[in-house]
Amino acid sequence: MRKIKKGDDVVVLSGKNKGKRGAVIKIVDNAYAQIQGVNTQKKHQKPNPSNGTTGGIVTVDMPIHLSNIAIYNFSLKKHDRVGFSVDSENNKIRVYKSTSEKI
Repeated sequence: MRKIKKGDDVVVLSGKNKGKRGAVIKIVDNAYAQIQGVNTQKKHQKPNPSNGTTGGIVTVDMPIHLSNIAIYNFSLKKHDRVGFSVDSENNKIRVYKSTSEKI
């Protein structure tokens, strides 16, 4: 089970985007994730008529390393660490380390 999943609201801890918050769009591999509105770069894109995409300069969300992001805790209004716990039905669940609340 991963500590950070698709759809989680996360905060960037270090780098040029420090302090920015966004939702995880996708997990690229075991070490990187794409976050909405974070680490955006300009990219020159060729037109592809078969897909219906137009050419030009587009902004793309680039992946960021998982060690540079942390999950956002809405009750504390700051970032938090993720831990694991077992519920009453013996299912492994993710919890916030500071408050032990279920994510």
